[in-house]
Amino acid sequence: MININQVIKEMDLEGNPSDHRVVVAMSGGVDSSVTAALLVEAGFEVIGLTMQLYDYGKALQKKGACCAGSDINDARLVSSKLGIPHYVLNYESIFQDQVIDDFADSYLRGATPIPCVRCNQTVKFTDMFDRAKNLGASAMATGHYIRRKIKLGKPSLHTGIDLSKDQSYFLFATTKKQLEFVRFPLGSLTKGETRAVAKRHDLNVANKPDSQDICFVPEGKYADVVRKLRPGSIEAGNIIDVNGNVLGKHNGIIDFTIGQRKGIGVGGRKGINDNNSILYVIALDTEKNNVVVGPKEFLSCNKIKISECNWLIDLINEAEFRVLVKLRNSSQPVIGTIKVNFDNSIAYLSFDKPQFGVSTGQAAVFYDFKESSHILGGGWITEAPNKLADINLYNA
Repeated sequence: MININQVIKEMDLEGNPSDHRVVVAMSGGVDSSVTAALLVEAGFEVIGLTMQLYDYGKALQKKGACCAGSDINDARLVSSKLGIPHYVLNYESIFQDQVIDDFADSYLRGATPIPCVRCNQTVKFTDMFDRAKNLGASAMATGHYIRRKIKLGKPSLHTGIDLSKDQSYFLFATTKKQLEFVRFPLGSLTKGETRAVAKRHDLNVANKPDSQDICFVPEGKYADVVRKLRPGSIEAGNIIDVNGNVLGKHNGIIDFTIGQRKGIGVGGRKGINDNNSILYVIALDTEKNNVVVGPKEFLSCNKIKISECNWLIDLINEAEFRVLVKLRNSSQPVIGTIKVNFDNSIAYLSFDKPQFGVSTGQAAVFYDFKESSHILGGGWITEAPNKLADINLYNA
C-alpha cells in the first residue's frame, strides 16, 4: 500500500496540499496517469497537460509510443476519471525544429542521437514548464522514475528506487532552476506498485504496455525516418576495412552506428582467425561516405570529450575528480576521471578501463563516485577517438 504521507513529504511544498496547484505532464501512459492519481489522492489541486507533438491524424494510427493520438485520448479519459482539468498543448512546430530535425541532422553527421533527451531538454522541461508556471502552479510533476532530494538545503537528483526503470540517463539535462520546480512522485515506487495504484483507481491505462519506440520513429526504423526527412542527402558508398580495402557497398551511412555488429552486410573472410573474423562498425567517414569496419579491438576508447555539460552540483574552476559515468541508458556505470574546463560547459573524461563502441551524439551522465545514486550532471559526447584514430589509420 502506497503511503500518501510519503508522497506529500516528497513533494516538498510548504503548508497543506490543498494550498498548492500542481501541473502533471500526462503522456497517456500508466506512469503519468498514476502520478496524477496520487496527487489527487494526496489533496493537491491537479491540472493535466498533454503535448501533441506531431500530426494528430497520423498519430492515431501509431500505438506503443508516447504522445500519440490514442495516448492523448487516454490522458483525457484518466483526467475525466480523476475529475481534474485537462489541456492539450500543440507543440508540433517546436518539436519538429528542436527534436526531429536535430535527430535527422545528427544521423547525417555520423552521430547517434538521443531524441528523448532533447525532448526533455527543450519541449518538456522548457516550454511545458513555462506553461505550468503561467497556470499558477507551485510545481510540475512527471511520471519519471527518478528521485528529487534535498541535500544541504538544495534540491538534488537521484536514481529511482526501481533501477530497472530508472530514467536518470534521460534527465541529466534538468537544470538546477528546473529542479526547484519539478517533482517526481514515482521515484520511490517500483513499476509493480505503480500498476497497483492504477488498478486501485480503476484507471483505463492500468494494463497499458510501456512505450518502446521513439515516438516519431515507427517500429524503431530510424533510417527510414531520416530518408523521409532528408531525401537526396543519403548516398550509397563503400564498406572498407581498417586498412582501406573495399569489402562491400552500403546504401547510406545512416544505416550504421558505431559498435554495430549485426546487419553490416559483409560476408565471412577466408584465412582470417576467429578473433578478427567478426566485424564491427569502427567509424563512419561522412566526408568520403565510407563505413569502416574491423575487429572489436579497434573500438577501444580511452578518453572522450563532453560538451554542453549541465551540472547539478557546484564546481570550482578547472575541477578534476573521480566519477561514475553511464554511456548508454542500458549499460552499467564505469569509473573514470573527469576534468572540467574553466566555464564548466566542456569536460574531458579518461576511463580507468578502455570502453568499446562509444559514439558521438550519445550522452555521458555522471554519478557520484561514493554515492552512486546521486546524479552530478552530464553532457553530449562530441569526441570519442578509438584505436583506429589513435594509430592514424583512419585518416591515412
